[in-house]
Amino acid sequence: MSDPQRRCIATGQICEKDALLRFAVSPDGMLVHDIRMDLPGRGIWVSCNADAVELAVKKRLFAKSAKQAVKVPEDLVGTIDQALTRQSLALLGLGRKGGLVTVGFAKVEKALKSGKVALLIAASDGAEDGRQKLRRIAGSLPLIDTFSGAELSQALGKENVVHACLGRGALTTKIMAAASRLAKFRGRG
Repeated sequence: MSDPQRRCIATGQICEKDALLRFAVSPDGMLVHDIRMDLPGRGIWVSCNADAVELAVKKRLFAKSAKQAVKVPEDLVGTIDQALTRQSLALLGLGRKGGLVTVGFAKVEKALKSGKVALLIAASDGAEDGRQKLRRIAGSLPLIDTFSGAELSQALGKENVVHACLGRGALTTKIMAAASRLAKFRGRG
């Protein structure tokens, strides 16, 4: 059975819920980004894309969809980007605590050669030659290159993280999905 589908208020496209952002309106009329998709009330759905959110704000589509006056927070796009980033990095931190994450070029290279890797991570501000070398070894493995070295270092509790990888597991799948949502939101996915 497939996921329920919803219509984006900005584009009119019908999509799986995973491809959309959910918003709710608080009792005082404030628009709230529902990152966990569990707030009460009727959801308002927008494509997981910064341009679609900006269009919905510009055309006052949130108020139209909610059928009431809606207060839209300042810098809604920036707030959503930060929330999606925090969510992805928090999951990555859980992966580290669970022993799924390998950090450092040599260790990642060794893990890739062992064939026990499900996901490759490279800092967005890391050197291209190291990334390409690992990419050749990784073959068709998914690559996350959405986060800076500083963001990865903070999430993984290590200094100067440029290369990392994750082993197979349910949490790895969640990390891939969260990072993919962030990349799509930023127009890179």
